[in-house]
Amino acid sequence: MYEVLDDTAAQTILAIESGDSIRRVAQNLHTPYETVRQAVNRLEDAGYVTYDNGLSVVNEHVRDAAHELVAASAGVSPPSIEEAYVIPQFGYWPFAFTRIDAVYVWTQGGYQVGRNPDDYPLFLAVREQDIDAWEAFIESFDLPTAVERQPGDELDGPLQIVLEPRTSLDIEHVEGYPVIPRAETIEYMRENSAQFQSGLEMLDRMYEDLKLDVT
Repeated sequence: MYEVLDDTAAQTILAIESGDSIRRVAQNLHTPYETVRQAVNRLEDAGYVTYDNGLSVVNEHVRDAAHELVAASAGVSPPSIEEAYVIPQFGYWPFAFTRIDAVYVWTQGGYQVGRNPDDYPLFLAVREQDIDAWEAFIESFDLPTAVERQPGDELDGPLQIVLEPRTSLDIEHVEGYPVIPRAETIEYMRENSAQFQSGLEMLDRMYEDLKLDVT
C-alpha cells in the first residue's frame, strides 16, 4: 500500500468526501487540478479509490493508512501555515473558519491582521459534541489545540489551532474553505472595528450586493 501513498495521494484520500469530483478535492486541498488527477489515477489503479458518479474511498483501512502517513510526515517536518489550513479538511466532522480566519477567507486572503509567521493561531468553529475528537485529530499532526488563544512564547512552534465550540454550525464555502456566514463575519469585524475598519472597506468593494456604512 505505502508505495502508492506519497504525500499528495495520502492527502487526496483524506480530503475525499463520497461523491466529490476531482476538481472539488483539488480545490479543498488548494492543489493544482492536474496534480490531484494524477494522484487519483494512481489510487484508482491500486484499488484504493473508485470513481462512480463521484469519488469514494474503498474502506476505512485505506483512510487510516493515509492519516498515519500524513501524521507521521507532520511529526518529521512540522506543517507550514498553508498546510495547517488544509489539515482540518481531513477531519470527519464539520467545521468553519471563524474570527480572524473568517475575515481572511471572505476577503480571499486580502486582509490579514493580528498574526505573524512566528505566532500564528488558526480559528475553527466546531460543534460542541465534536470538540474532543477534533482535539485528538489535530494533535495527531503535532499541532497544539486550545479553546482560547495561547501566548506564542508558551508554544514549541508558531502554529496553534483555537477551537470555538458551538451548539450548531452554519457553514458557507469560499474558494474551498468552509467559513462562518459573511453576515456573522461582518458583525465580528464591526465589534472589533479598530482592527478591521479597512477590512470592512475591502469587503464593501469586493461584493456588489453589500452596502456597508464604513465611514
